[in-house]
Amino acid sequence: MKRAVQQQFGKNAEHYVQSQTHAKGSDLELLVEWLEPAKSWTVLDIATGGGHVARTLAPHVSLVVATDLTRPMLEAASRANHQANTDNILYVQADAEELPFLDEAFDAVTCRIAAHHFPDPMAFVREVSRVLRPEGAFLLIDNIAPEETDLALFMNQIEKMRDPSHVRCLSVSEWRALHSLNALEEIRQRQRKKKFEFLPWVQRTSESSEQEEAVERFLLEASETQQSYLELKIEQGRILTHQIDEWMVLWKKRGVQ
Repeated sequence: MKRAVQQQFGKNAEHYVQSQTHAKGSDLELLVEWLEPAKSWTVLDIATGGGHVARTLAPHVSLVVATDLTRPMLEAASRANHQANTDNILYVQADAEELPFLDEAFDAVTCRIAAHHFPDPMAFVREVSRVLRPEGAFLLIDNIAPEETDLALFMNQIEKMRDPSHVRCLSVSEWRALHSLNALEEIRQRQRKKKFEFLPWVQRTSESSEQEEAVERFLLEASETQQSYLELKIEQGRILTHQIDEWMVLWKKRGVQ
């Protein structure tokens, strides 16, 4: 699975840097507002992708360490961030589930729109807690599955059909359970709907027109409940737009008792 992630993101690295879905969004502004970073901070950005979070935080902190499983992704992010004159970013190829950093090394950790690619979310959250200093902040943004089991399976099946590197979107309750087991206390959260134009969304990760057609056909043949969940907009038998849920949450690592 991790090899699939490297292949998928390696060949599409520049596309993710330029992707408007990843490069823009109110969550990038909120990220700074919620974290309230200090100039003395060292921040870890896990699965940095196009480097958008690292670039956003860099002017506000001492150092951002940007990690990604995929080397070409890091190289593309480095080029983009250098062009933006953000040079206090260090790039490290690393697995989110086995971070190569000492305990309590960071004042804050971020991870944006990436965790659904991680095979072992428990290991990921455990590592985040390990590398965070007491009272440190963890800000997670990711697509989430609904709480209803059948709808969650449906939603993840669509994502897997569209992108073989997708593992699973968790529900809010699943994320909360993992964090509570790892000394992370929820401070604030926001859930929102994200609307996508269907064709650019499915083409971003597709290997062929046949794959794109299969995803669209699967959605057109879905039940009324499933289509309603995605709020599909269909005209003349073609899907124009759909929506998914995104969760943004700020956690704080509990201090030494």
